[in-house]
Amino acid sequence: MSNIFRALEFLGLSVWLGSDIFLSFVVAPGAFRVLAPNRDQAGAVVGFALAKMHLIGIACGVLVLLVRLLRTKSFASLAAPTALCVMLMIVLTAISQLTVTPKMAALRTQMGSIQATAADSPLLAEFGKLHQVSVTLESGVLLAGMACIFLLVRELTAK
Repeated sequence: MSNIFRALEFLGLSVWLGSDIFLSFVVAPGAFRVLAPNRDQAGAVVGFALAKMHLIGIACGVLVLLVRLLRTKSFASLAAPTALCVMLMIVLTAISQLTVTPKMAALRTQMGSIQATAADSPLLAEFGKLHQVSVTLESGVLLAGMACIFLLVRELTAK
C-alpha cells in the first residue's frame, strides 16, 4: 500500500508541474501566436486556462498532503521539507488565484481592451506589474515543485 501512496504523491506533483509547464511554455505562447491579431482574446484564453490550472494544482497539492498522511500515519510528516514545498506551492497558487488574478481581471474590464489601451496608461502599467507578480508566483511554484520531486526521490532512496 505504501508504494501506491508514493505513486499517488508523484502523480499529484507530476500532474501539477506538467500542467504548469504546459501552460507556460505551450498554451500561453501558442495562444498569443495563433491569435496574434487579437491579444485580448489570447489573454482571455490564457486567463481561463490559468484559473483551471490553479484549481487543479491546489487539488493536487491537497491530494499529495492527504496521501502523505495516509502513507506515513504521522502528522509530523507534514513538517518534512517535501510537505513544506507542497504547502508553499499551494500558498503561492492561492495568492495568484485569489488576489492577483482578480485584480488583473478588474483592470482588464476597466481598460476594455488591453491591446487598445495607450502605452502610457496607468491601468496598463498596473496590469504589467501584476502580470510580473503572476509570473514570479508561477516560477516559485515550478521551483518548489522541482525541489519537491527531488526531495521525494531522496526520501525514497534513503530507505
